[in-house]
Amino acid sequence: MTTSASVPVEPEDAISADGTVTDRLIDANQQYAAAFTDPGMDARPVLRVAVVACMDARLDLHAALGLELGDCHTIRNAGGVVTDDVIRSLTISQRALGTRSVALIHHTGCGLESLTEDFRHELEMEVGQRPAWAVEAFRDVEQDVRQSMQRVRTSPFLLHTDDVRGFVFDVKTGRLREIDPA
Repeated sequence: MTTSASVPVEPEDAISADGTVTDRLIDANQQYAAAFTDPGMDARPVLRVAVVACMDARLDLHAALGLELGDCHTIRNAGGVVTDDVIRSLTISQRALGTRSVALIHHTGCGLESLTEDFRHELEMEVGQRPAWAVEAFRDVEQDVRQSMQRVRTSPFLLHTDDVRGFVFDVKTGRLREIDPA
């Protein structure tokens, strides 16, 4: 299968002749919608699991984990770190939509390994306002997975913290490596 990620693309190649890359997405959605049939699902994930992962475009979580539409809730952000907003999403996922397990997935070669909190200071100098959020940069991906597991396990808002597991996805091999929480 060829994907847009498998072919080197110059930024201008991603833009259609008629407009922006968003226009390309809208065109693709029109084709998708033309063949769409309602799968008859509700918002409760069949496997009762929430997956928290990095937003990195190299992670095809459904394919890597053998998941189908409707199997899980997927929560993604830069680094896959457990922030207050991730706790918010997990709380809704568990308390309103029935999930019981949490899988945390970081990956090799993450961009957050090369950033520091200086990123926030640079933004402040550029735009005149300091972001309210932390960068959550890290140097040791395994330690950051452990920290994320701990944040989930100790959150007072989450009902189900017994089945919280963390992994590092290797972007070169596609394999998950489980991280011991200790």
